Amino acid sequence: MKVLIQNGRVIDPATGLDRVCNLALAAGRIIAIDREPKDFTPSRVIDASGCIVMPGLVDLAARLREPGHEHEGMLESEMGAAVAGGVTSVVCPPDTDPVLDEPGLVEMLKFRAEKLHLARLFPLGALTRGLQGEVLTEMAELTESGCVGFSQADVAIASTQVLQRALQYAATFGHTVWLRPQDMHLGGGVAASGALATRLGLSGIPVAAETIALHTIFELLKSTGARVHLCRISSAAGVELVRQAKADGLNVTCDVSINSLTFTEVDIGYFDSRARLLPPLRQQRDRDALRAALADGTVDALVSDHTPVDEDAKVLPFAEAEPGATGMELLLSAAIKWSEEAGVALPRALATVTSDPARVLGASLGTLQASVGRIVEGGVADLCVVDPKAAWVVTPEALRSQGKHTPFSGYELPARVQYTLVGGQVAFERG
Repeated sequence: MKVLIQNGRVIDPATGLDRVCNLALAAGRIIAIDREPKDFTPSRVIDASGCIVMPGLVDLAARLREPGHEHEGMLESEMGAAVAGGVTSVVCPPDTDPVLDEPGLVEMLKFRAEKLHLARLFPLGALTRGLQGEVLTEMAELTESGCVGFSQADVAIASTQVLQRALQYAATFGHTVWLRPQDMHLGGGVAASGALATRLGLSGIPVAAETIALHTIFELLKSTGARVHLCRISSAAGVELVRQAKADGLNVTCDVSINSLTFTEVDIGYFDSRARLLPPLRQQRDRDALRAALADGTVDALVSDHTPVDEDAKVLPFAEAEPGATGMELLLSAAIKWSEEAGVALPRALATVTSDPARVLGASLGTLQASVGRIVEGGVADLCVVDPKAAWVVTPEALRSQGKHTPFSGYELPARVQYTLVGGQVAFERG
């Protein structure tokens, strides 16, 4: 299919491209930028006047809920939510049921995703069998089946020795380990430790739960030389430790969720279970530190932390409610909202959801490495067309995800995706 996207403001943070021009697409690739290719007759023309044309978003943290949790989300509904939010590449954690610790399970998930012809799926394999923190999985086989890294999702490893062996093995074969820094003995609460949690009578998760885990990870990195991606940093103290680790030359990257970037513990309000999240919402100084770190590149990527939760699991007392929130359809708007509020240049904000997360994935993207999250001639045509002036209100009816709960409910957000193209094909078109 040949497509011409014309008159849009084309922004590619990776190359610095930012001007009104046309894009010509054919055979799933971008064949021309701001020039007229010979003998090109488009079968479809998309008028992007007044819109931004940008690389498709790369979301490093999205639970799709299949297999095993279909009552909270189906592969079709959540991949549909992805393209509705302009997300063309999705990384999913391994905490499905059964856990993604066998090649056959990974291959089946990727096969089903490919048949939908929506976003690209990049699964993370389980670091240990059943996420039980005891026996390492067959990382080589899982990599061959399509895994881009290995993770424990939100399940902490009790044994430092097991974690050390996992990092040694991963370093030997060039695999990336994705870890959420959370001490298992301190991370059992439901809200951030502090005056508000005490006043509400909620069990707390101290900042030390994050920093102790970070200290452990960094010490192990020094001895193993492994590459680690830290998932959903949530505190100012955590940011400082990551900044120092990078200055020390450790091979580490990290991300922050749209929830931690936008909200604070105050947004729990009167026990609003939509704000029941992992990691928990922390204080304003933590949020401000996360915003600054994302702007200066200490934090490498902004993620949706998309975790759809069904009605029955959310409409419960705060401490009993299942943690999680819908987010893929909000990722782009949240990034632009942050850029407007923090005075961050738009291309820099867009980099945090396109080229920067693609760089985190790096060589695990295979043949797509040179073009995912970028707009380059000859590169894969994963794009979205966004109306920056189309403000919208987050309501359950506005979300395509099966999960309808988010702390953004009722918020007016900037920008709405009008078209999403994956491999040169229109995967989403707003009616």
